[in-house]
Amino acid sequence: MVDERVRIAIENWGPRFTTNGVTYSDFHEVLSRITTWEEWCSAWCTAAEPYVELGRAALDEGRTLSAGDHFSQAAVYYHFAKFLFVDDMEQMRAAHQKAVECLTTALPYLDPPGRRITVPFEGARMVGILRLPRGEPPFPAVMLIPGLDSTKEEFRSTEQLFLQRGLATFSVDGPGQGEAEYDLPIRPDWEVPGAALLDALASQPEIDPARLGIWGVSLGGYYAPRLASGDQRVKACIALAGPWNFGACWDGLNELTRAAFRVRSRSRSDEEARAKAAQLTLDGRAERIRCPLLVVAGKRDRLIPWQDAVRLAEAAGSQAELLLLENGNHGGMNVAAQHRQRSADWMARILGGRVAG
Repeated sequence: MVDERVRIAIENWGPRFTTNGVTYSDFHEVLSRITTWEEWCSAWCTAAEPYVELGRAALDEGRTLSAGDHFSQAAVYYHFAKFLFVDDMEQMRAAHQKAVECLTTALPYLDPPGRRITVPFEGARMVGILRLPRGEPPFPAVMLIPGLDSTKEEFRSTEQLFLQRGLATFSVDGPGQGEAEYDLPIRPDWEVPGAALLDALASQPEIDPARLGIWGVSLGGYYAPRLASGDQRVKACIALAGPWNFGACWDGLNELTRAAFRVRSRSRSDEEARAKAAQLTLDGRAERIRCPLLVVAGKRDRLIPWQDAVRLAEAAGSQAELLLLENGNHGGMNVAAQHRQRSADWMARILGGRVAG
């Protein structure tokens, strides 16, 4: 009998695992070994280990492209080991460190390769991964913003969509996310850390600072329009499955999501976490968005009401487009083909990338 928290993870995010890099067979093999939530992290770490060994063997034999594939896949498995595992911070942090190490090892061998960029911020740091498309710079670029439980290690398949269309990608860990989550708590005013990340991106010699877009998923689907509302450098914004007011969603959230927000917002109680969640709001902000905005949501989202997407699109006005996925779950991962390529085409059209071969 699978316990409640494992059931919640599978029912809410199952398609996300395979869409973002876990093989179908590995997904079912790992789940067959898990009966309690306490086993979650270690089971996914065990699944990652063969890919680390394959990566090491490929490096020893000079097969660097294969090494990049194997290490980046291991990074995804370690990421899913830690993604909501806040009940055991020591175990979670160990898995996270392995995810970071595997992706860092993979970066020079990816096609195209990537590089880490560290962004000092308020006495701590944020980290982003920059990847450049084929062609001649300067390139338009898209900053990819995670949500509550995602990090830059999960974004390889999303990056590829934009890279194929001639757009550079900058996958980031902001406050409360990934490498920044231990020192910087979740905050509502994402126009502040977002500006520091855009500064770092715009300063790269291969990037055209006049053609910057942002894409955010889940809570990142709030961070992205919040940033767009306060930074005119953003020329295009995609908000996928984001809330209008996260506090208003609180009663409908599952226990894993609530616990992760409580920990990553540095809240001492559920009541304090609810109050902080209510500070994550687009009230008075959405009307300030001046760039083209694509809002995407699934009507079967169990976490964020799809009506929040309608509200955002209506508030942003004539520059906004709304894409509602009739059968889409949270993030639309169960109907990925209905929005992912279309979103990438939309961004490429606005920023001057490629929409045809």
